[in-house]
Amino acid sequence: MEKIQMVDLIGQYAKIKEEIRIEFDRVLDSAAFINGPLVREFQSNLEDYLGVKHVIPCANGTDALQVIMMAHDFPKDAEILVPSYTYVATVEVIALLGLKPVFVEVYPDSFNIDIEDLQTKITKNSVAIVPVHLYGQCADMERLITVAQSHDLLVFEDTAQAIGANYIFTNGETARAGTIGDAGATSFFPAKNLGCYGDGGAIFTNDDKLAAKIRMIVNHGQGKRYYHDSIGVNSRLDSLQAAVLKVKLKYLDSYSEARRTVADRYDLAFSQSDKITTPFRSHFSTHVFHQYTIKLADDVDRNELSTFLSDRNIPSMIYYPVPNHLQKAYTYFGYRNGDFPVTEDLCSRVISFPIHTEMDVEQQKVIIDGVLGYLTS
Repeated sequence: MEKIQMVDLIGQYAKIKEEIRIEFDRVLDSAAFINGPLVREFQSNLEDYLGVKHVIPCANGTDALQVIMMAHDFPKDAEILVPSYTYVATVEVIALLGLKPVFVEVYPDSFNIDIEDLQTKITKNSVAIVPVHLYGQCADMERLITVAQSHDLLVFEDTAQAIGANYIFTNGETARAGTIGDAGATSFFPAKNLGCYGDGGAIFTNDDKLAAKIRMIVNHGQGKRYYHDSIGVNSRLDSLQAAVLKVKLKYLDSYSEARRTVADRYDLAFSQSDKITTPFRSHFSTHVFHQYTIKLADDVDRNELSTFLSDRNIPSMIYYPVPNHLQKAYTYFGYRNGDFPVTEDLCSRVISFPIHTEMDVEQQKVIIDGVLGYLTS
């Protein structure tokens, strides 16, 4: 049996190697390494896949979020509402721009932003909400958009973990994650569901004026070469990464289905144990399982379980051990332990197990037997 990986990028590459090499050769033969034809082709293909008017590729997912906020020229006292239970990049860009992150609780089942708590945190200084589609399924966007519109707030979706997921509206219509709010941002970090072989990211929007401004910002603030109309950044997706993404985009839906199959097997096995709460699946969103994250019962020692699994060559990860409102970098915003009990409880109880497109039944059985073996010992 092959070594168990959290994400098996080598196995995935083996199946698309020839296609990747053909596209790499196109880039190398053209020497168009930045903003070349492959970038434009991938951009167009992703626009078609998402059903969105504008995809603006950039250097990484963090830049994608930052550039969206830069494009709005928010005043320095502006507040951005964001869940504390997320990867730090979502919060980092807010602070980097001199804005104030206002943390919001999450639901204990879906781990996504709590709409009721969100409404209590809106003030006269609030300008935008950043829902994070955590672990692979959408936040409750229909309700969130209603709240945002009633308070004249913008919505920027962080869909780094949920590209390819579908949100299902109450009227039965669907939209891809990242295309529902005013703008969406994603990451193409290699381990993502749609990942390149380096760093990469993209911004999505249906707003023509916003798209034009974002395109300027990611290219040093210039619309015409050497004419800089705004302060910008250097954030571009290189052609080799676009080549990888162009190939992998064709397989994204099948990748999502493979991940759901792995999740289904986990769910069935772990339903035997009262020590495990398996991932909740919302009725309004498909789940693409960027992570398979469970909640352990209070009496289970998570660190001991992780060590037990590691000793048997079974990897696991904790996403995330410390909520953002308690991170040292953000203590100056004045949050304290106990301010977000659901988030803090999740950070003490969640653990993620391997899930990827190449996982076979034998590997997964080893993981399941290891977890259940520990819990029943």
